[in-house]
Amino acid sequence: MLLALAGFASQAQVRVTDSLLPQIAADFDSSVGTAAIVVTSYALAHGSIQLVIGPLGDRFGKYRTVTLAAGAAAILVLLCGLAQSLPALALARLLAGAAAGWVIPLSMAYVGDVTPYERRQPALARYLTGQIFGQLFGQAAGGVLGDLFGWRNVFFLLGGLFVLATAGLVFELVVNPAARTAGRPEETSRGFLADYAAVLSNRFARIVILAVMIEAAFGWGAFAFVGADLRERFALSFTAIGLIVGMFGIGGLVYASSVAQLVNRFGQRGLAIGGGVLCGLAYLLLAAGAAWWLAPIAVTLFGFGFYCLHNTLQTNATQMTPQARGTAVAVFSSAIYLAQMAGVAVGALIFDSFGAAALFLATALVMPALAWWFAKKLRGQMSEIR
Repeated sequence: MLLALAGFASQAQVRVTDSLLPQIAADFDSSVGTAAIVVTSYALAHGSIQLVIGPLGDRFGKYRTVTLAAGAAAILVLLCGLAQSLPALALARLLAGAAAGWVIPLSMAYVGDVTPYERRQPALARYLTGQIFGQLFGQAAGGVLGDLFGWRNVFFLLGGLFVLATAGLVFELVVNPAARTAGRPEETSRGFLADYAAVLSNRFARIVILAVMIEAAFGWGAFAFVGADLRERFALSFTAIGLIVGMFGIGGLVYASSVAQLVNRFGQRGLAIGGGVLCGLAYLLLAAGAAWWLAPIAVTLFGFGFYCLHNTLQTNATQMTPQARGTAVAVFSSAIYLAQMAGVAVGALIFDSFGAAALFLATALVMPALAWWFAKKLRGQMSEIR
């Protein structure tokens, strides 16, 4: 629960400034485009820092490292609310992203350390609820709270959540021996270069990383343009578009609440294939664009299907290189950010040149194919894990 709270605050930070940009720009007498540096600076630091954090988490203990990162993020996020100039805010956001970027991948790796593989997917899904709620908060509540209380108070609120999470994590470190575990003896770090070599030389690890990059590039890359397509096709209000896009999180929460039953019923391979198929159906509905009311159905379906596939990839990311688990999950997480940025860039070209339908149709074909391919590779890996 405490790790999920820290994950909530971390994930909310990724998107919270999107809806606050007009206020920030007006407060500092700048254009919205100029103020957007507070978005890009955070995303750049949040994604890139994950390339180097894994070996440190493996060396010093993942729970302890998450606690320190959450404490640093609390201070830096509070400083965002106190910034007196746009450059100062951009710098505070950059540093906050560099601190908060440690939280989610090392938390996932810690869950992998202390949870047997056969019970790990439901445990990770429960942890995932913090990320999903954080994403929903960042996309929707940031703007609402900004209107009511001002953009600075949004940062004070998120900083306060980091403070609460840090206090709870420190308490657990003091009273709970499990929080101080370094993993099993065969799963300890051998050094920075050795950890990266262990991950990148592992064939199945490369498969998992490639799979999540394709998933992020196509799934997230296309999803970034759902709102723009709804605006162009149906002239929906921004409030309606925000509510529709937010249904993605609802689909994710439905998955998280039923993951144990789904894993028992379909297994990891069946869950991955089913998730890919549902993603494909969702994007077919969005591509058809027959009526606006189909969009919330499609987005909810996509949220559910996406997490069926993504949580399966997450679970395998925690096991693909047990001797360097923190490094493996950090590389996995960073790959998501890098592929997502590339997918949005390419998606923008397709959207402008050929329209949303072409982008959505391409994604509808790729997602089921990706799921089938990964499930095939997973079949040969399952016997080795067990």
